[in-house]
Amino acid sequence: MSFFGDFSTASAIIISISLMLFGGYISTRITSWLHLPAVTGYICCGILLGSFCLDLIPANVIGGMDFLPDIAVAFIAFSTGQFFRINILKRNGAKVILIAFLETFLASACVFVALSFLGISTPFKIVLSALAAATAPASTMMTIRQTHAKGDFVDTLLQTVAVDEIIGLIEFSVAVTVALSLGGGRQLNFTEIFSPVLKNLLILFVGGIYGCLLQLFMLNKNDGDNRLIICLATLISFCGICSLLDLSPLLGVMMMSTVYINLSNDDNLYKQMNYFSPPIMVLFFVRSGLSFDLGSLLNVSSSGEMPLLLICGLYIIFRAVGKYGGAWLGCSLTGKKPNVRNYLGLALFSQASVAIGLGTIAARSLGGEIGHALQTVVMTTSIIYEFIGPVSAKLSLSLSGAVSNKIEDVVPEVEEGMTSVEELIERIRIIHEMNEKNDLVKEQEKVFTEAADELYRIPAISRNMRRRNR
Repeated sequence: MSFFGDFSTASAIIISISLMLFGGYISTRITSWLHLPAVTGYICCGILLGSFCLDLIPANVIGGMDFLPDIAVAFIAFSTGQFFRINILKRNGAKVILIAFLETFLASACVFVALSFLGISTPFKIVLSALAAATAPASTMMTIRQTHAKGDFVDTLLQTVAVDEIIGLIEFSVAVTVALSLGGGRQLNFTEIFSPVLKNLLILFVGGIYGCLLQLFMLNKNDGDNRLIICLATLISFCGICSLLDLSPLLGVMMMSTVYINLSNDDNLYKQMNYFSPPIMVLFFVRSGLSFDLGSLLNVSSSGEMPLLLICGLYIIFRAVGKYGGAWLGCSLTGKKPNVRNYLGLALFSQASVAIGLGTIAARSLGGEIGHALQTVVMTTSIIYEFIGPVSAKLSLSLSGAVSNKIEDVVPEVEEGMTSVEELIERIRIIHEMNEKNDLVKEQEKVFTEAADELYRIPAISRNMRRRNR
């Protein structure tokens, strides 16, 4: 019995959302103190609030939030699309595509082969292997920002992660279609296999049109926070179209974002969206934790004759082997330098946001015991990868030389004529000022605040002009 008892539906929903947001916030205080990723705290908060522990959120509220994975995936895809600038893709496009293809393919292949020896049902095995291809862009970008890494290694990494999402999504769409056909006992034909590919190509085209429309809507730079409203309306309407076609919005939104950034070169919109998105992401990850069944990890499900905990262990090990091996092979074939070839794979282990979103969509599509088991495995492995991923990414950035240990590279310019001691003191002072500035005013908050100020500044200017005309 839920804590809410006989509460009305409206009050149960409102209080549930507030509990999820407050719980998510409190969890970040704990994870920050323990030096753990925030996503881990959100998921653990959901588990604590869910039926497995405190049972504070009603089942009908959890079920009514089925739209959250689509919205959250759209936000992630929009943020990722800004890295597909044509001038950058021209330099490394073909090489990055080959690297991304090999690391996604080998990750899926390794997981599929490992699970084949366990007698697991084919639909479950196919979808879980496809999900192994996805890499979390958010964790990777956060690590790069924190370490101030730069160079060819970072450029290759960001582009590989972005292309990874496209290849992984196409693979996932085909896998779900095949799994549904096999689960229904029907014989596969080529039309059913290539149908999701054609649908995703159509979504790419529609996403490109939406990107052009978004650019037209944003021509007036003085719209203030209306820019955020327009972007949200465009994003959500596109998610609605994808939902009608039973497709993930990830690929289409990424194309929308790519077209927009290349037409407008407008970085500020992305900063506004990134500043607005945290509440959406908190609700999404906490809601994912609410659906997590910790007890089923030790149980045998219809996915096969093995406990899910063993499946999680094999998935983690063999996905990591495939990611590293595929990245190493791809870099070798494209002639990348040893520092990129040897350490790129270490930065591709993270898996949380996109995998959880796609896993939730897959669980919804497959349904039943298989869907439940799939979501449990994805949630468990994502939590573990949130511990491993950022650490391995930071290690790869350090070993590759993308993170400099020289103070001259952090603060390259100081006044001439100083002694070595004075120069060192001056560099330390500048770094301290840079840190204070970053702490006081975050870049995203500054852009968001400027947009809000603009909203109030424009009417004031209009009133002054009318007074002068009188």
